[in-house]
Amino acid sequence: MRFISTRDSSNQVDFRKAVLSPMPKDGGLYVPDENSDLRKWILYADKNTSFSSLAGSLTSAMINKEFSPIICETIATRAFPKDPVLKQLDSNLFLLELYNGATGTFKDFGVSYLTATLETILQYEGKKAILLDVTTGELGACIAQAIRKNKLVKSVLVAPKGSFRGLCEEDYVWNGGNIYPVEVDGTLDDCFELVQKIFDSPELVEKFSLTVANTANIGRLLPQAFFYTYAFSHIKHLVNGEIYYAVSAGNYGNLVSGLYGWKMSLPLNGFIVPSTKDLVVDVDGKAKLVDSFVPLEKRPRVKASEPSNMERFENIFKANQLLIKSFVYPAKVSEEEINSACKELFVKYKIYADKETSSSYAAYLKRKEEIVSDDGAVVLVARESPCLNADFILSNIGERIKMTSNVEAAFKKNVIPKDAIASGDIESLIAVLNSVNLL
Repeated sequence: MRFISTRDSSNQVDFRKAVLSPMPKDGGLYVPDENSDLRKWILYADKNTSFSSLAGSLTSAMINKEFSPIICETIATRAFPKDPVLKQLDSNLFLLELYNGATGTFKDFGVSYLTATLETILQYEGKKAILLDVTTGELGACIAQAIRKNKLVKSVLVAPKGSFRGLCEEDYVWNGGNIYPVEVDGTLDDCFELVQKIFDSPELVEKFSLTVANTANIGRLLPQAFFYTYAFSHIKHLVNGEIYYAVSAGNYGNLVSGLYGWKMSLPLNGFIVPSTKDLVVDVDGKAKLVDSFVPLEKRPRVKASEPSNMERFENIFKANQLLIKSFVYPAKVSEEEINSACKELFVKYKIYADKETSSSYAAYLKRKEEIVSDDGAVVLVARESPCLNADFILSNIGERIKMTSNVEAAFKKNVIPKDAIASGDIESLIAVLNSVNLL
């Protein structure tokens, strides 16, 4: 499989290049170039197939010209020690829980896969690399868990002063670990701007072999397509009709990755999503992209520090813009409808649902009569642990959900024994990158 830029289809790279240098020079994002037919691998998997086995097989099928099947299986086994949890709620409704990883969020799967892949690529090429990311805490905790045993991948994390969490002292590079946390005496926007200045310099990116662990990196995004294939393999013997997925749009990463699964021949019939400011419902009840009329050449560059996957979403339907109207089903849901959905999930199914999951369920309830047939099925995707949204759950069902030990550890605040750098102090950040590069 080759990867091309959303802004220049002649800009083609292999998987290694897309992972190591995720930002095309033309300002776009890398996307898969062709539709790989993975049907025989998808249909071969069943309810007894583990997530790591499925991921290894699909990785091998996608990038077989770069890695052997054994290497692909090794990456997946290392990345995915646990499977997602799939529950059947009733005859045609299922719940896919993606939060049983190290820090209680779906990001654990993607970050772990990316870092395992990076370590393998770097071993082949005899190189080192640095992940340079802004974090509000969650991403940093994921990265810390994922690269703890890596030798060739380091991480420089940038965050506003006092906001680091989920790290351990042994994670820090000055204690022999892989992470250098940099506090900024400023806002989150200041952090994004500072990191983006680094990525705006090709010389610095090349000097320090910089890449990212956010969804600008296709190596972080692509494995999320495995979620949908895993769900299909585990419910196909229970379902006779069409299959839909109800998922929060977020920054469109999970929606885009699900659509990549569809393009790889995964049998599914569409996605039900709560509408957003970019993805809305038109007067006919169909999906509409608000800014799709703005030509790519007139848009600013996608930011490595703060990406949106909307451009990838548009790219999927570029050849047939009408297809989005029959494949993506947004629904505008109110706060009252979201709260009601949270209560219903608990009363009917004893499910503690966070606000995102409740919103997705509310969208499903709003559109199921017009979309889902009697023998069809819907998989409700829960991206984060409900204990991350304990106040929302308490306000709706009157119960205080207990925080799990892994999430509690991921939310433990860190005291960083280094002085914070000033907002806009790019030279200090370069000095940190240089010190990590020399390790």
